Amino acid sequence: MSKAPLQLRAAYSVCRHIARSAAKNFYYGFLVLPSHKRDAICAVYAFMRRADDISDDPGLPLEQRRQKLTEWINALRAVVEGGKTDDPVLLALADSQKRFNLPLELLEKLVEGTMMDVAQGGARAQYESFDQLYDYCYHVASVVGLVCIRIFGYRDPRAEKLAERTGVAFQLTNILRDVKEDWSMGRLYLPQDDLRQCGIDVAALNNGSAATAMRPVLALEGERAREYYRSADELLPLIDEDSQPALWTLTEIYRRLLERIAQRDYDVFSERVRLSTAEKIGVLAKGFVRRLT
Repeated sequence: MSKAPLQLRAAYSVCRHIARSAAKNFYYGFLVLPSHKRDAICAVYAFMRRADDISDDPGLPLEQRRQKLTEWINALRAVVEGGKTDDPVLLALADSQKRFNLPLELLEKLVEGTMMDVAQGGARAQYESFDQLYDYCYHVASVVGLVCIRIFGYRDPRAEKLAERTGVAFQLTNILRDVKEDWSMGRLYLPQDDLRQCGIDVAALNNGSAATAMRPVLALEGERAREYYRSADELLPLIDEDSQPALWTLTEIYRRLLERIAQRDYDVFSERVRLSTAEKIGVLAKGFVRRLT
């Protein structure tokens, strides 16, 4: 076997390790994909994970984070255009980009989305309206969905808008779960319009009344997320059959997470809301059954 395939296999192995270690929810969906599609999804995830790590690095000034993110985009562009690299993530992603004809502009948008969290110049990241929050969700989550469905395979163009909306559902669920942690990092994703509508002063996030005070706006965003999850149900039959169990598994895990948050009356402050490993394995098992039937 020539050196290139061995190097490529090693590169994909690195990406699988990154996904297995860091993608606490997504990796369960990856497992029910055919191996060549699983490798491609892991390469995309590893690429995105590197960008997230840069954007969240507290040891780097904001300007340096932006510079490094730009360099990461440029490095991918250079490899896709035929340049050499020893970076396993770039090597694997460039191979997947060619294999699945992934639009380079979508891969670049994955990194541009992470830049949105470092574009505030030190001020708290805030969104005035839900339309603005939707645009953020599009860049950090819907673009991921648009890349994934190209790996999953689809023919009906309706799949693209449905994948966009499914990504918004996932990201809204993440936003609800992470309100406390995001606030500690200077980020508030709940729209100001919604806070005003619910009569909420964000100062409540700084004291012990957050769980009670924030409940109305969290419930509002939870209802929006439920509506967007309907798009995942419509998307499912539009992608290739060998990928449907993966999308079902991902959606089921995230939908259950949202319902767990709702069951706790949207108290995401007392403790981090999560599904247990056993629960996620249970969903995965059902996903495998769907793959076999």
